[in-house]
Amino acid sequence: MDRKAVSFLFVGLVAGALLAAAVFIGVIRRDKARPAAGGGAGPGLVLKLAHALDQSHPVHAGMEVMAKRVGELSNGTITIQIFPNAQLGSEPESIEQLQRGAIAIVKTSAAAMEGFVPDMAVFGLPYLFRDDEHYWSVLNGPIGRELLAASAPAGMHGLCYYDSGSRSFYTVGTPILTPADVKERKLRVLPSKMARDLVVHLGGGPTPIPYGELYTALQQSMVDGAENNPPSFYTSRHYEVARHYSLDEHTRIPDIVVFSQRVWDGLTPQQRAWINQAAAESVEFQRKLWIEKTAEALAAVEKAGVKVYRPDKKPFVDATAAMYKEFEGTRVGDLARRIREAK
Repeated sequence: MDRKAVSFLFVGLVAGALLAAAVFIGVIRRDKARPAAGGGAGPGLVLKLAHALDQSHPVHAGMEVMAKRVGELSNGTITIQIFPNAQLGSEPESIEQLQRGAIAIVKTSAAAMEGFVPDMAVFGLPYLFRDDEHYWSVLNGPIGRELLAASAPAGMHGLCYYDSGSRSFYTVGTPILTPADVKERKLRVLPSKMARDLVVHLGGGPTPIPYGELYTALQQSMVDGAENNPPSFYTSRHYEVARHYSLDEHTRIPDIVVFSQRVWDGLTPQQRAWINQAAAESVEFQRKLWIEKTAEALAAVEKAGVKVYRPDKKPFVDATAAMYKEFEGTRVGDLARRIREAK
């Protein structure tokens, strides 16, 4: 083969290799543009939503409504894929992935947000809200919007609140009917300093355990009890082990849906409008469903043999009042004052 022929052959091979590389890169880019975990503004957008609850939980039902409405409003151009049961990690782990843009949306307890958004600690103060009307007036008002916006410096966009009711103690052994009954009891709490401090003020030993491991921890007496709302107590099947449920209702901590700021910034104004509308509609649905499911859960656990108690709350209020004094003159203390003064 002469030198000219070799030269043409070499040029042809190089050109072919470059063409193949260009096609391969194009395929990869198109593939990444479609179902990336963080999403993007292109067609066929898929957004991953992570949370730690069971699929039978009323908060999960609210997220299903949001996903359905986003699909309808966007005419199928946006899909929200829901990953329940901590499939993508615990709440703190999911939030960290959200900050990196690896997950688009996370539903989390406001308590788990404390380590990322310090203002959220206010929700961990005991007996902060007077009643249901006061609770929703705050969340839907200026203070609620201010707290959602406070997540921006942490790389998150606060979307909406879901009702997660009031948290109460449930135990394997004897019931908790007074603050004295908490003393020297190991109780699983949320991954939150406020949750730990509350149990300490009552004389107990707070024990953070991942939610998915709590059933076994109760069963094996690693903890004496835990605290949660009625639907979670029921759907988690913790009532099978913890047979005493005391409705002291010490905190009312909302669930929050947050977007990765990176993903949110990559959406078009129209896409954001669709998502905001779907979220608002899902909140109304979930708020009504929560009331129904709370009553059903209490009836179901009582039918299963759980003893449900309604203790006097005043001793618990008095025993935890010192937590407010600790925050006087601080940002959280100011938020607590404004919430309590809100009409």
